[in-house]
Amino acid sequence: MMTDYSEEQRNELEALESIYPDSFTAVLSENPTTFTITVTSEAGENGETVQTTLKFTYREKYPDETPLYEIVSQENLDDNDVTDIIKLLEQQVEENLGMVMIFTLVSAVQEKLNEIVDQIKTRREEEKKQKEREAEEEEKQRFHGTPVTIENFLNWKAKFDAELLEIKRKKMKEEEQAGKNKLSGKQLFEMDHNLDTSDIQFLEEAGNSVEVDESLFQEMDDLELEDEEDDPDYNPVNLDSD
Repeated sequence: MMTDYSEEQRNELEALESIYPDSFTAVLSENPTTFTITVTSEAGENGETVQTTLKFTYREKYPDETPLYEIVSQENLDDNDVTDIIKLLEQQVEENLGMVMIFTLVSAVQEKLNEIVDQIKTRREEEKKQKEREAEEEEKQRFHGTPVTIENFLNWKAKFDAELLEIKRKKMKEEEQAGKNKLSGKQLFEMDHNLDTSDIQFLEEAGNSVEVDESLFQEMDDLELEDEEDDPDYNPVNLDSD
């Protein structure tokens, strides 16, 4: 007995119109028969939905031939979601060949959309965590310090020491003019010498692993350098007492 494909197709169309009264469009063309069904997910946690409109076309010998199908529109789906839906349709078409299958295809897509809308919250949380991780990494890089060699550390340190020495000299000159303090030539020499030789042994032992964070040093203009003995409120504690 020959299969009456036209009758099978007509019966399925009537059933689909009954099952999907709001989302099934009237037949777009008679030969071949073409129609659309819009599939909408259940509402997600915040009331959001995802949606796609599927277009189906019967081949002459459907259901013994596969129907043609495509996604003609979608809302709130990304490219990966659309690709997943197409793959799902391909699989379902192969598994149901020989049977009327549009309801089965639409049901599978409906289930997939429900999964996607459930994942929206998880996706947003992951995106938020990723942004937080990137911000933390950027902040870490800003304050990590600059890896340096002994040579360029010494160059930087020499400049730093020179600026520090200039500030001390200026301070001492002011104090000298105020009659507070006078340094001998020997004291000035020793001050220069001590600054020049500081930290060299430490650097030689540390090799190239030294890291310096220049932000730890105050702006030179903001340094307040005073000897404790010059402070009128200076009151040393007797360390030998209990």
